[in-house]
Amino acid sequence: MEAMNIVLFDTISNRIALKPFSDTRPIATIRIGIHTLEEKWKTYIPGTYSYLTEDYLRAKFGCISATNNLCINGSIYPNQALVDRIMDLQPNEMLVQDSLIIAFWCQQIPSLQLYPDGFEKLRNQAKLVTFSGNLIHLKNKWDIFSHNSQAIREDFEHVRKNRVTQQIQDPHTIIYNSDNIFIEEGVKIRAAILNAEDGPIYIGRNATIEEQAVIKGPVAISEGAQVKVGSLIHSGTTLGPYAKVGGEVTNSVIFEYSNKAHDGFLGHSVIGEWCNLGANTTASNLRNDYKEVTIWDDSQEDFIKTNLQFCGLFMGAYSKCGINSMFNTATVVGISANLFGTGYFKRFIPSFTKGSPGDQLFTYNLEDVLISIENTMARRNKILTETDRRILTDLCDTAMPVWIKSVI
Repeated sequence: MEAMNIVLFDTISNRIALKPFSDTRPIATIRIGIHTLEEKWKTYIPGTYSYLTEDYLRAKFGCISATNNLCINGSIYPNQALVDRIMDLQPNEMLVQDSLIIAFWCQQIPSLQLYPDGFEKLRNQAKLVTFSGNLIHLKNKWDIFSHNSQAIREDFEHVRKNRVTQQIQDPHTIIYNSDNIFIEEGVKIRAAILNAEDGPIYIGRNATIEEQAVIKGPVAISEGAQVKVGSLIHSGTTLGPYAKVGGEVTNSVIFEYSNKAHDGFLGHSVIGEWCNLGANTTASNLRNDYKEVTIWDDSQEDFIKTNLQFCGLFMGAYSKCGINSMFNTATVVGISANLFGTGYFKRFIPSFTKGSPGDQLFTYNLEDVLISIENTMARRNKILTETDRRILTDLCDTAMPVWIKSVI
């Protein structure tokens, strides 16, 4: 049987709603639960996977075309009922739920630029098949943490199916509900507390849990991640590959290679890849008047309602903040920002900006940005590729109008 060619597609509206995390990646590569959305689809449908995304990302996240292509919305979390319905699709049929396009077959892969409306023209030409089951759909940036506990639980069942966990050898580590804990090879745990009574705990290959760390599931700790001495990791939290985390974290998703290695609080937050939060950085996740939270929306270029009471910090890739940084409830920081100083920052910090709360933000020169990123990556024995340099250059060029508006 010929392997399926599967294209995980973005829509422009969805990409805008998920900024700043969609700035540097297709939506399907966002991590929620234990795995990225793409990795979840691969556990259900074998085949060759690629992406339909913005042109400036295509050199890194390419699109493979075949005679027949199964196009699946990359912002949707798969489940068995949904996969079964997708596999029943016939040519010229499109699976939808209300206004949401879920999947369709095509011979010629469409273009985001030709279909900025989210493939509505294709929808009008196809035979619509309705899916009425439950869906996890990343519609907004806060959905990443809002659905994370459920995603961890579902991923956990897939991970441990027909597999055996490694055993904890450390005699000083305290375990509650060991049946709800799965540990990969090479994990090092010393004198920690793992409480899986209220949800599963997954610890990836070669991760490290240091002394006096407390982890309360559901929690996912990815390959090579490090939980520092005395950390408090609460339910609904995912640490991406090779992330380093200390202090207190609750219901947050931290992408790969990011550091929050010291004391400070982070709750109901999403931190992009290669970020660094200085010692004692704290982000509020609750207004002190307990009112509904509003958040910056790029499509409206204004703050919008979220229907949430708890909402913390959203920080894009390569951004960093200095020691004792403080962020108000529902603050959005773009990519490649460099923040420092005392006091609360504004609740929207554009990409490629630099400064402190007491001063007006100014442009973070692209060459300085690239040098800083190279120095950061060198500490992990990684290099900034030419492809990533081009992506950042394109993003810097498009970010400038937003930056100018923000300071007028």
